[in-house]
Formats: sequence, C-alpha cells, structure tokens
Amino acid sequence: MPTGLSWPTYVKMFEASMCTGAQVVHWYYQPDLTIPEIPPKPGKLKTELLGLKERQQKPQV
Repeated sequence: MPTGLSWPTYVKMFEASMCTGAQVVHWYYQPDLTIPEIPPKPGKLKTELLGLKERQQKPQV
C-alpha cells in the first residue's frame, strides 16, 4: 500500500473519505430531493435535453 497500511485499513479509510465527500457535496449544492405529486408538463422539466422537440417533430428520411 502507498502509506504502509494494511488492506482492510486502507479500504475503510477510502470508504470513509468517499462518504464524507458525498455528504459535503450534498451540503454545498443542497439538491432538491422532493418528488412532485403531479408530473410537470412537457417542456417544463429542467432536465430535458435541448433540441429534443425539434428532432421529434422532423420526420426522418
């Protein structure tokens, strides 16, 4: 191991750092994890791909 630690100790430290990093990211960005009761109308969802409507409306030759 790079620091002379045993495998179990190294894996525990790696897992702890990954969990800590994920928690810090969630605290910093504060994602909205609520689930809406009524789904949004098409075009109102912020995660839709740009240009998807144009591709769906044009017939493919």
